[in-house]
This record gives sequence, C-alpha cells and structure tokens, in this order.
Amino acid sequence: MPRMSLGLLSFGVFVIIVAIAIVVSVSVQPNLSWGASLALIIALYGGWTIALAGIRIKNPEKYARGAFSIFAWGILLVAVGGAWFIYSLEAAYWLYSVLLLLIVVGILAVVSALRGFRK
Repeated sequence: MPRMSLGLLSFGVFVIIVAIAIVVSVSVQPNLSWGASLALIIALYGGWTIALAGIRIKNPEKYARGAFSIFAWGILLVAVGGAWFIYSLEAAYWLYSVLLLLIVVGILAVVSALRGFRK
C-alpha cells in the first residue's frame, strides 16, 4: 500500500494559515504590522506541525523523521512565533519573549533527556 504524501495537505493548510493571518491583520487588529502577521503565520504553522506529529505517530515511516522530532520542531515554531508576536505588539515586552523561548527550550531539553533514559 503506498504511503500518503502530506506535502499537498501541508501546502493547503499553509495557504489557509496565511489567509487567517491576513484576516486578523486587516479586520481584527487593523494596526497590526507585517512582522506581527509573519509571527502569527509561524506560530500557527507550528500548531500544524504538531498535528503532523500526531499523524506520524499513527503512520510511522522507516527512514523518515520521528514523531517526537516533528513535535519538538512544532513546539519551537509556536514558541518563536509567539515570542515574536508578543514583541511586535509591544516592544517593552521583550523580556517576556526571551523568557518564553528559554522556558520552551529548557522544557524540550528536559523531555529529550528523560526520553533518552526511558529507552
């Protein structure tokens, strides 16, 4: 049975995410900068990457990246996009952006280490 390709599905989701970011930047928050819109796109695509990790758990491939690795990249994309979005809303919140990134990277490091002990 041939494996399903998720490339076209991911492209479609990316187009939907860009459309959502445009709607948010035009109607919900009219003064939103393009940088904040790009940060929103990155964060939402990170959410899709996390969903892809869930799909990968059910359908693992022999020589492909593992579900945990895809999940970790999704979390990092959400954290980077979220930190950038927080910073672009108010530059005085730069410390919160840095803290968000440090906390997420620390949690991923601890989970990866604990996952290594389990094997």
